[in-house]
Amino acid sequence: MTKTKYISKSMTRKERWNLFWERNRKSEGYLLKKKLGRFVYCVCRAFLIFGLCFLILQPLASKLSISLMEEQDLYDRTVINIPRHFSVSAYQIAWDMMDGIKTFWTSFYVSFLVAAAQVVSCTLVGYGFARFKFPLKNFWFACVILLIIVPPQTIITPLYLYFQDFDILGIIGLFNNGSGLNLLGSLTPYLMMCLGCAGFKGGLYIYMLRQHFRNEPKELEEAAYVDGCGRLRTFLQILLPGATPIITSCFLFSFVWQWTDAYYSRVFFARAYGWTLVTNRLTSLVDRLDAEYKAIYGQSFQIATAFGQQILSTATLMTLIPLILIYVVAQKNFVESLSQTGIKG
Repeated sequence: MTKTKYISKSMTRKERWNLFWERNRKSEGYLLKKKLGRFVYCVCRAFLIFGLCFLILQPLASKLSISLMEEQDLYDRTVINIPRHFSVSAYQIAWDMMDGIKTFWTSFYVSFLVAAAQVVSCTLVGYGFARFKFPLKNFWFACVILLIIVPPQTIITPLYLYFQDFDILGIIGLFNNGSGLNLLGSLTPYLMMCLGCAGFKGGLYIYMLRQHFRNEPKELEEAAYVDGCGRLRTFLQILLPGATPIITSCFLFSFVWQWTDAYYSRVFFARAYGWTLVTNRLTSLVDRLDAEYKAIYGQSFQIATAFGQQILSTATLMTLIPLILIYVVAQKNFVESLSQTGIKG
């Protein structure tokens, strides 16, 4: 019985080549087919990853390039991707036109508060679905799935009418001449929805947290009960610390979606904040550039389409910067939650 030779680092290139063809001949061509198949797979995978990265990064790179150009480069057809004259004046103009400080803190305050409310309520509900038995449990979980499936556009009109004349079993109407409270134009309606797990994508967070808690071993809770811990203390001190990665992921999803939301904010927050999030202002920014430029700088300026698109691209990048920073800070827990959270029936 002959001893099989393996390719080692001490071999020369010629020896490795000869040994490969010898092993391929003994395997009746299987080794060569395997090598070619692996090579084709790696090439296809590389092209696919490159294409996906290009589709994601190319628009951002284009906006970054435009935002760093001087105005004369915008009208120069020879300037395509790399600016000939670098300038950061577009960032200053966009910051002034968006009332940057007020806009940033208002958007951050609303997004953080909404995300925190959703995480707290959905964590409690997700834990309840994972660990407790109660009447109509499957029915209520089906309602949670409906929160994921049903588009928010289908329920926005009833929500608007309900919060325009908010009343609880007619109690408020008894003390307010038969009419309810108009809660529109404030953060109250959306906070009420988030605390009731009916906020944007609330069903998705409940499902994710339920799956995580179902995968936690019950022996941890039983050991805590033996040591004298109640249900609430067991949840807070035993299970909640281990759920930090998935809670971080839910918070990031909620914060990002609320930060870029232009639907609920128009309905609930328009009168209180003017525009709660940055994106609400970006949709009409180009049309209002000339008037705002004159009000800020005291002189009229005929805004060209290219210049308006530059300011719009710059403002979009400024919107993304806080999201990127938050992800960089929390990316460890975010990646860990994606790798550890399983789907269990």
